[in-house]
Amino acid sequence: MKIISLVPSITETLFDFGLTKNQIVGRTKFCIHPKNLVREVEVIGGTKNLNIEKIKSINPDFIIANKEENEKLQVEELAKDFKVWVTNVGNLEDNYYFLKMLGNHLGMAEKAQLFNLKIQEVMNVAPPKTPLKVCYLIWKNPYMTVGGDTFISDVLTKLGFENIFKNRKRYPEISVEEMKEADCIFLSSEPFPFQQKHIDELQELLAGKKIMLVDGEAFSWFGTHLAKREKYFDDLLKIVATKL
Repeated sequence: MKIISLVPSITETLFDFGLTKNQIVGRTKFCIHPKNLVREVEVIGGTKNLNIEKIKSINPDFIIANKEENEKLQVEELAKDFKVWVTNVGNLEDNYYFLKMLGNHLGMAEKAQLFNLKIQEVMNVAPPKTPLKVCYLIWKNPYMTVGGDTFISDVLTKLGFENIFKNRKRYPEISVEEMKEADCIFLSSEPFPFQQKHIDELQELLAGKKIMLVDGEAFSWFGTHLAKREKYFDDLLKIVATKL
């Protein structure tokens, strides 16, 4: 079977399941994991700017897309000629069923179950008595955060944090003033590449607040990625505890 993946976390998941470059025949330019394997797979554009003609020339048996990551019109165009699975992973439960369905499709149900069990283990942390209030920033100019109906927010919750914007939808714009309600402010490494200078800028406006950089992949990449982030989350929780 020849598969094209239109999402970085899906590409990583396919390789984690054990598929090879002969089976994964197309991926986006943002597919970066596993580094030593993805570089041997044909690039078919960006997640929101697919090269439709190149995909047609590859003639895949199966294309895996995502409702949030890919453009609807482009996916619909591909669906005219190819079998397309449009995934929609908005929380950890969705991720469980995504892996289960993928395992069934690939004839690897047992491997999917092992990944799901590992993810449950990783996310089974001892929550603090009082959830730490967090503002998770994904963008600057304007500042944008995550609402309660996002995968990132669900991961935060499972780790024992309280998203102070959990009553908002999707990715709302927020003000610096609104951030004052948080105990911690997380600056994600993606999609906006926050750096130390951005912490310094916010620290001047939010004196005394705990502001830190976090790995955006750990919070936003669905599929098998979470199964490999146990140490990162353990270390993060320890660091947060020492900062408060």
